[in-house]
Amino acid sequence: MESSEYENLDRVERQHWYYEGKRRIVRSWIEQLRPLSAGDTLLDYGAGTGLFASEMVRSCRVLALDSYPASLAFLRRRFPAEQVLEPAADGHIPLADASADCVTALDVLEHLERDAAAVAEFHRVLRPGGLAVVTVPASMRLWSDWDVSLRHVRRYERESLAALFGAGWSVEHAAYMNSLAFPLVWLLRRRRSSKTTGPRAEDRLPPHWLNALLRWQFVAQGRCRWCRAPFGVGLLLVARRTG
Repeated sequence: MESSEYENLDRVERQHWYYEGKRRIVRSWIEQLRPLSAGDTLLDYGAGTGLFASEMVRSCRVLALDSYPASLAFLRRRFPAEQVLEPAADGHIPLADASADCVTALDVLEHLERDAAAVAEFHRVLRPGGLAVVTVPASMRLWSDWDVSLRHVRRYERESLAALFGAGWSVEHAAYMNSLAFPLVWLLRRRRSSKTTGPRAEDRLPPHWLNALLRWQFVAQGRCRWCRAPFGVGLLLVARRTG
């Protein structure tokens, strides 16, 4: 991501329905399946501005990892130096085997050429029974200049995301999210594909009533254990490292 993207994100993510809703959904799944306490360690992989990681500090020990200089600048303002990590050039996470209880990667894997190698590192650093919680953008039908500007390599289908978590994992939940917004997002992305100038809807807050409505529908579906919509704007996967 460009430095300007981090600045845009920092400006809106605390209140924007998508970013705030995503954090609520992820916290809900962690609380359901692997509640964290002061003695536990959470690694936020691709921590961005560090807002989600900072919200988790009250629950457990938090480590924030990123490789982009603009992100690291945000993280070093939010956390002590020992809590901010950078991956090695080959993607190696600078943690010992079986040293984390939870790994989160929120809209990260789509940026990586070697997404399977990143998931293998999640498995290595997690303790048996530890949880990985991943969100990614869904459906190449929604591919647009928005993905290009954010340096996405791909968007996922449920099957392709779940396939990354094969041997050594138990997939607890894998489902599309934000399904009601799919038609509108598809139209907006098609319009932007033909006219790529001007501000993006993702860079500004909607009116308060609309922001609240969009957040409600997004969180309600994302928290639902039994929801299995056939499409959506995003995907959530929760997997447990097996013994």
